[in-house]
Amino acid sequence: VKDIDGNTYNTLQIGEQCWTKENLKVTKYSDGSTIPLDNSGGTAGNGSGQTWSTLKTGARTVYGHDNNNLSTYGYLYNWYAASDSRNICPSGWHLPSDEELTTLTTYLGGSTVAGGKLKATGTTYWSNNAGASNTSGFTALGSGFRSAGSEFSNIKTGTFFWSSSSKSTVNAWQLFLTDNDNLTRRDSSRNENGFSIRCVKDVVNNTPCLGTPTVKDIDGNTYNTVQIGGQCWTKENLKVT
Repeated sequence: VKDIDGNTYNTLQIGEQCWTKENLKVTKYSDGSTIPLDNSGGTAGNGSGQTWSTLKTGARTVYGHDNNNLSTYGYLYNWYAASDSRNICPSGWHLPSDEELTTLTTYLGGSTVAGGKLKATGTTYWSNNAGASNTSGFTALGSGFRSAGSEFSNIKTGTFFWSSSSKSTVNAWQLFLTDNDNLTRRDSSRNENGFSIRCVKDVVNNTPCLGTPTVKDIDGNTYNTVQIGGQCWTKENLKVT
């Protein structure tokens, strides 16, 4: 799938959900409006003249203001950008809700094991990387974050993914993975934090199911499929013998 800038993302099916396989790198909302770039505060982020912590509108930043990190890990976005009604994700895709992130981790066996199944293997993008198997194909990288206080932190030791769900007027829910275990952690963080974004495909009812538009029974009879909410159904009655 392509974003409005023309960046291409691989996609993958996990359960009934379809996800982008790389972190978002877009510079514009879906209506073409620019997401402002904050490059203040020096390589540590919280140096003299930093403006990140004062922002109450959408913004993006690059870890350490190093474009090598941009190409690998994508942008870090504050929640004001992530949740903007102009939609930060490609057309037909959206920022996952807290419930959708929970659906993902539940499908992968729950929060005590799902982190390992989501993380890229090896130590190129993570430090210790305990428990990583990437059996889901999600390939989460240790992209770090920019704190609400403006400091860059946790590259190769942690990654945070925004949800669209607010906890309060100042906090929103996120999913956190770390390099030293195979857990997923659901927590709330201040809206000013800069986290990574993965997009999930919109569910379109009354269309063939993603990845399985038809299915055959053991006799070779073919059935069309249809998506209804989070469920995929055969569109004809069973004829198997």
